Amino acid sequence: MTPTGFNAEAATQAYIDSLGPEVLEQAAGYTTVHHWFMIGSLLVGGVTAWLIVRMGWLSAIERRFGQRPNAGVFVIGLVYVLASAALTVPWRIGGWWFASPYNRFDDTLGDFLSGLVWEAVFNVVVAPGLLVLLYLFIRKVGKAWWVWGGALGAGAISLQMLLMPIYIMPMFYEYEPLPDGEVRDAVEIIAMEADIPTDRIYVFDGSSQTSNFNAEVGGIGPSARLAISDVAFGEVSLDEVKSVTAHEVGHYVLGHIWYRIALVSVMSVLLFFLAARIFPGVASLFGAHPDIARASGLPVLVLIASMLTAAANPIFNTASRWDNIEADQYSLDTVGLPDAMAAALVNRVEYRNPRPQGWEEALFYTNPSVERRVRMAMEWKAENMAEGE
Repeated sequence: MTPTGFNAEAATQAYIDSLGPEVLEQAAGYTTVHHWFMIGSLLVGGVTAWLIVRMGWLSAIERRFGQRPNAGVFVIGLVYVLASAALTVPWRIGGWWFASPYNRFDDTLGDFLSGLVWEAVFNVVVAPGLLVLLYLFIRKVGKAWWVWGGALGAGAISLQMLLMPIYIMPMFYEYEPLPDGEVRDAVEIIAMEADIPTDRIYVFDGSSQTSNFNAEVGGIGPSARLAISDVAFGEVSLDEVKSVTAHEVGHYVLGHIWYRIALVSVMSVLLFFLAARIFPGVASLFGAHPDIARASGLPVLVLIASMLTAAANPIFNTASRWDNIEADQYSLDTVGLPDAMAAALVNRVEYRNPRPQGWEEALFYTNPSVERRVRMAMEWKAENMAEGE
């Protein structure tokens, strides 16, 4: 039975409106700026690639190291990293400046510039060596490089997705067994329903990064483990802990990681194939050599990769939104806490517009909009909650 006088749409709008007009305006404003910055970054990338190619430095280096191609690739990678970093500094500063009115960054301009320097140093240290391996691989494999490249890329990303919760996240957070108490009792029930061993339930210091409650599930079969943020012991309600934890467990139970791995694998090979086909024409247009095995065309290859990735993002975003809808449904059906889910979602709005346009959500949002997810919870409540509950 539906609660007396309960209206799902009105309840949804009440939750969103509870954020206040100032927060809603700020979230909408920052979201718009962020999306335009993403689009602008692609254009800046195109101009940067054209400038670096037209400067002729990379072609000169390639000729200079003609008999030592690997050394040539290394130097080209070094020069490219430094040149692209220098050319994009004004745009990056512009992004910081446009975001600053929305209190998105706590650091000063000096801190921001220092971060850019460290980013460039990291790229200088890492990128040239990786590029030597990439172009060595392209030269050795030949025209079929995109098949093997796509397969290796898919394998690397898939392995990262599988290992992230168990081996990579502990590099950034401290994990300990979840202590006894009402939080553990509630989480154990959710874990047991998903066949996650109760001796593999942990808590991590998520409060060091955010005041929002998070949970994660990793591993396969007997190695599966569940970890929740220590924010659970702060101001967040126990019902919110249960709702969010059940959502994350839902991803595990429904096997979403396997669907994502399948999608990444297919898209990786497809994107490598398209890059191989598109490269000669774009390279010629920019004034670079049309042979993709020539490292002097690196700026063009990077540009094509960024463009193809941007074009593929709506596909990945759609799959991600669908996964989250299913995980929300699992949470609602498992713990039955629609108001806790709505409260948790509203608390996590921060700088993402909860009421985007449909096209905006389709193109840019990895999760369904907060309004859409809250409405789903309220509709579930209308359909499932008995009168008086």
